[in-house]
Amino acid sequence: MLDLLPDLFDQYQSQLQLAQPLFNDYGGNTIFSGEIVTVACFNDNSKVKELVATNGTGKVLVVDGKASLTRALLGDMLAEQAVENGWQGIVINGCIRDAGTIAILSIGVKALGCNPIKTEKLGVGEINVSIDFAGIEFIAGQYIYGDANGLAISEKKLTLS
Repeated sequence: MLDLLPDLFDQYQSQLQLAQPLFNDYGGNTIFSGEIVTVACFNDNSKVKELVATNGTGKVLVVDGKASLTRALLGDMLAEQAVENGWQGIVINGCIRDAGTIAILSIGVKALGCNPIKTEKLGVGEINVSIDFAGIEFIAGQYIYGDANGLAISEKKLTLS
């Protein structure tokens, strides 16, 4: 399968919300989906680091970095740890770094852009709070679907028939 969202919208349009097309694909997997786990942070990826160290089987980490382009909230080491722990994808309203390495990892990664500067680790951020960007509200426990066509969310898990 090369596309997911067109088929999902054909079958479940009334149950999906489409995010604004702000994101670039960086991960080795362009198609991903899973239960949403949220992080709200600004120029500090401590909570991202904390979560990618946990079991992410069937989950997608959605990070609201407040659209900051001044620091990277995800780099190769955290992305590799996310892969090892079964995360399906990471969506960042902000930047990543180590784009060349992340491109070969088996995980979906979408972000606004790249910045080679890492964040400080001050332990600042909130986990599993509702976050709002790209024209939609991301709520922990909902489901997210991503491919080269964009991002969409639903309240419950959707499967194609």
